[in-house]
Amino acid sequence: MLLTPHSQATSPTRRRTAAALLTSAVSVCLVAASAPVVPLGVGDRLFPYLGNPGYDVASYDLAFTYPGNNSEPLQAVTTIDAWTTADLDRVNLDFAHGKVESVEVDGDSAVFRSAGEDLVITPEDSVSDGTWMRITVRHTSDPVPAEGREGGWVRTADGLAMANQADAAHLVFPCNDHPSDKAMFTFRVTAPDGHTAVAGGLAAGVEKSGGSTTWTYRTQHPMATELAQVSIGRSTVLHRTGPHGLPVRDVVPTRHREALEPWLEKTPGQIAWMESKVGRYPFETYGLLVADASTGFELETQTLSLFERELFTEPVYPPWYVESIMVHEVAHQWFGNSVTPRTWSDLWLNEGHATWYEALYAEEQAGKPMRDRMKAAYGASDRWRAAGGPPAVPKAPDPARKTGIFRPNVYDGAALVLYALRQEIGRPAFERLERAWVVRHQDDTATTEDFVKLAAEISGRDLDGFFQDWLYGEKTPPMPGHPDWKPETPAKPQAPARKPEAPAAKPEVRAAKPQAPAAKPQAPAANPHAPAEQARAW
Repeated sequence: MLLTPHSQATSPTRRRTAAALLTSAVSVCLVAASAPVVPLGVGDRLFPYLGNPGYDVASYDLAFTYPGNNSEPLQAVTTIDAWTTADLDRVNLDFAHGKVESVEVDGDSAVFRSAGEDLVITPEDSVSDGTWMRITVRHTSDPVPAEGREGGWVRTADGLAMANQADAAHLVFPCNDHPSDKAMFTFRVTAPDGHTAVAGGLAAGVEKSGGSTTWTYRTQHPMATELAQVSIGRSTVLHRTGPHGLPVRDVVPTRHREALEPWLEKTPGQIAWMESKVGRYPFETYGLLVADASTGFELETQTLSLFERELFTEPVYPPWYVESIMVHEVAHQWFGNSVTPRTWSDLWLNEGHATWYEALYAEEQAGKPMRDRMKAAYGASDRWRAAGGPPAVPKAPDPARKTGIFRPNVYDGAALVLYALRQEIGRPAFERLERAWVVRHQDDTATTEDFVKLAAEISGRDLDGFFQDWLYGEKTPPMPGHPDWKPETPAKPQAPARKPEAPAAKPEVRAAKPQAPAAKPQAPAANPHAPAEQARAW
């Protein structure tokens, strides 16, 4: 497939350079047909076997056929067009939760085997470096969660949605499942009459045939696999207009349409507010996918953010809190989706910025002082760093709970870094930096080093020491302008009166949803995202 004008920002030359930086850490022979079949990876510090070297995906064409029951596998065809960056006798894809029926490479049948969470393909003829390659995989996609894994398909009350962060897209479809390899997407979803399918991007056609309907959606900007979204259900699609004529569409359970409308109508204003801070919205559309499911998180899937219905319909949540969470996911469209982390260690750039604008919105629209929230975060920051690592060097997650990288250190802990930076270089320079960041890296990937370099360029100052302490230090540095701020002293543990009982069940990573306080609610000192993103905490 030819690259579109939107994907020129991530041309093969530029992206091959980025891929080389990652694969330099992987000392594997990409090919010898006689070598053992093994899983590969691009050398990500937190997810070493995620992604695959040797090629750069240009586009995915995903076709799903929904059987009408969200407990049965979907029939699927995944077509990948990619640019090779090495001579390949074998091609590894990430895929771990479905049955592969056949594989073709450039139209010819290929041998395939599984190794770990990789699908290892041996084409009839090797593929040379610097050529286009088309891989077609016919497979099933199982919506029932894999044992010991989380993410991928989310089963809702009336169908399915996707939650692929951090490394679960390959539980849904074969892919190069690492954020460094963004690509264009086409979604084709067939479902029985009575269901509605919506996906990321813009609608590109609807076809009815024999009691079923096929919907086609296409993205106009490259996307990381973890941000893909498909909704299938007994849904209503609501349309409205955002800034500059932006098409805004929301996908809601039909029976909850009226209850949700007062919240959904706020989205255009929230987009306009974000544009006033960082510039024009970066994509072709936006909207909320409100799922009738209890997930414990909200998710910034590109152009169609995933939300739990209960966030809007349970009166326990104060209105200002709900709106700030909506803004968190809108902000991600710039920070994380348009500008995507090149490695998972750069996650603080996503979550820190989204938390920053969430808090700024609460300050400006609901009178919740940013200073108070940041002071509380400062008090907890040493504890967060000890538990989860410094913001730019997060600790690896438990293998059985890979969303464990989403800890407070990359939410309010990272927003605290941005607050310190604003204190250090001043508000005007900080605001110029924010705008320049999303323009310079639009539709691309970026690293912590890129942000440090741009901050120095915009401010005209050497900030290496500042960032070294704030992003990589085990202890939280003094806050510029607030010498009175002190870390909290951890309370000494009390000896139990008797031997503690074993927990009834394995504790969950996701935190319980907060209860509405009796008094006027204050922004939580820790990550304010339960249920939004607290213990994803996503």
